[in-house]
Amino acid sequence: MRTVFLFLLVAFQALAFGSGCEEARKKRDLLVRTKRRWVFYTIELEEEMKVKYPYFISKMYNDKIQGQDFSFEITGEAVTEGYLTINGTTGEVFALKPIDREKYDCFHVIFDVYDTETNQKIDKELAFDVEVKDINDNPPRFIEFPQTFTVSESQVEGYLGVQVIAQDMDEKNTKNSTFNITVIKQTPPVPKIQAKWIDEITVHLTFTGCFDYEKAKEYNITLEAKDHGTPPLSSTEIISLNVRDTNTHMPEFKKKEFQTEVHEMKLYRDVFRFPVEDKDTPNTDGWRAKFFFISGNVEGIFKVETDPKTNEGIFSIVKEKNYENTTMVELEIGVENIEPFTKCVNGKLIKQDGKLYRPDSINVTITMIDGNDPPVFQPPKADVYEKEESEPGRVLFTPKVYDPDSSSFRFELVDDPANWVSIDEKTGEIKGTKKMDRESPFVDADNVYTVVIAAIDDGKPPAKGFCNVSIHLRDINDHKPQLVNNSLILCGNKNYKVMIPVQDLDADPYNGPFSFYFDDEEDEKHWTLEPAYGQQGGLVSLKPLPYGKYSIPLRMQDQQNNEGHETLEVVVCDCEEKNTCNVKKALSFSSWMSPAFAHKWPDRLWQPRDPGRDKTA
Repeated sequence: MRTVFLFLLVAFQALAFGSGCEEARKKRDLLVRTKRRWVFYTIELEEEMKVKYPYFISKMYNDKIQGQDFSFEITGEAVTEGYLTINGTTGEVFALKPIDREKYDCFHVIFDVYDTETNQKIDKELAFDVEVKDINDNPPRFIEFPQTFTVSESQVEGYLGVQVIAQDMDEKNTKNSTFNITVIKQTPPVPKIQAKWIDEITVHLTFTGCFDYEKAKEYNITLEAKDHGTPPLSSTEIISLNVRDTNTHMPEFKKKEFQTEVHEMKLYRDVFRFPVEDKDTPNTDGWRAKFFFISGNVEGIFKVETDPKTNEGIFSIVKEKNYENTTMVELEIGVENIEPFTKCVNGKLIKQDGKLYRPDSINVTITMIDGNDPPVFQPPKADVYEKEESEPGRVLFTPKVYDPDSSSFRFELVDDPANWVSIDEKTGEIKGTKKMDRESPFVDADNVYTVVIAAIDDGKPPAKGFCNVSIHLRDINDHKPQLVNNSLILCGNKNYKVMIPVQDLDADPYNGPFSFYFDDEEDEKHWTLEPAYGQQGGLVSLKPLPYGKYSIPLRMQDQQNNEGHETLEVVVCDCEEKNTCNVKKALSFSSWMSPAFAHKWPDRLWQPRDPGRDKTA
């Protein structure tokens, strides 16, 4: 062990050289030991030394202490934590206990010398470093890894999806802290699993070959992390790998031939059930059956679904088809799994290949029995055009019918909601029996009245075909303009005008806009029509009128001058917010009425007309 001699500082302060082990080490080569000048050293101590403590490590000396009573002192973390001490008289420095480098890799120590009489520093303070030298006392340890993971049986060789990270707490970038990670044991041994380095602390688990669930469902993998120190230290961990069963067995039909007879033009559910056998794990996609047609189902008449509970194929007829004669239908049906098929062969993963592993199949024979086909209308829907209100008795429609199984059939009327037509049972002729009104509730928004007829053959049992006959009704001007409301209120306290809404059930050009006229010229003295042309008219009083009820005969014309005559009753009154008469204010005018009419209040309000002319009063 080296003794450190410390000389008098004349022009330099010790702390001017820095205070860290690394910095001191960098500057140490620049310091020259000269007379009366401090010399810096770094003291090296091996960690975890197995020696008798206190253990002498160095001795401090200062040439200014001659002839004086003095005392040496050191301070710093090494002292406060109880690792170092100094003999105040001799300057000997001792280590008191082992040091763990992973906790303290360096101590920065301040050295002072004091006059014991004055307790003053004799010289400038000195700083020196104690560097703890690493030994290989830490094995690398696994800090990130899965204890258990699962891999699919159909996993392609290469990366297993598992990352492992280890760490060594010894000094970085030394043999003590660098390490290898290897698979030192696996059971069972096939396929071979290895550790592939990603960086200095990380590996990925990889494998070559393929897994076979039937041979091994679980693997135990022992990993070792070993450093390069002397002697080398290591640690191990065991990872459990579980293999998930996939589709390595193709489903097989338990029966190879199926046949039956059914009637044409009918739908059938659950005609057959196809049981299959699969050795893969039940209720997985590698076990669940998926059925498909290989040949014979070009028109999509047949369908096979999988029963989720039994894994059977359910065969059904889902589309009707008319066969001219009894026909035999040949079908070939195959089966596979939802999950693609794979297989481990001689250590290599083989994927689905129709040549190597052809799906199992069966033959199905269906005899379609020809039945009594119904008569067919040509066309099945017919359009007839007729003017409304035409005289009945004319032939509206004569159907054409084809029946491959019969030449004799009769006709019947299936639906005639307004009872406007009749049908000839032998020929199918449809005649009108009543005038047809386009405005009838039985006529739709497109002015169409629909009749349904049927043709019934003489087969056993009889078959029936249907035809929809759409009668398009062309409008005539058979309706006159009408008041929507025969009674209106004119608010004398608000305005002198009321609008007159009008309706006409005819279609264009037999409806509005309308022309409005007074039927009595006398009304023109008190009223005017503004507007007098439009979808609705406007009635305007020419001057303030006494409150009461007024009867105003009106004449209204549509575009074709078809006239309607109606009397509009107008009540003139004070109105409330919702344009309704205020009864109290209306009563105040009863005193204004003539004695001849006042006794009729409130059944009738007086009309300001000539009593000899006004029949309504």
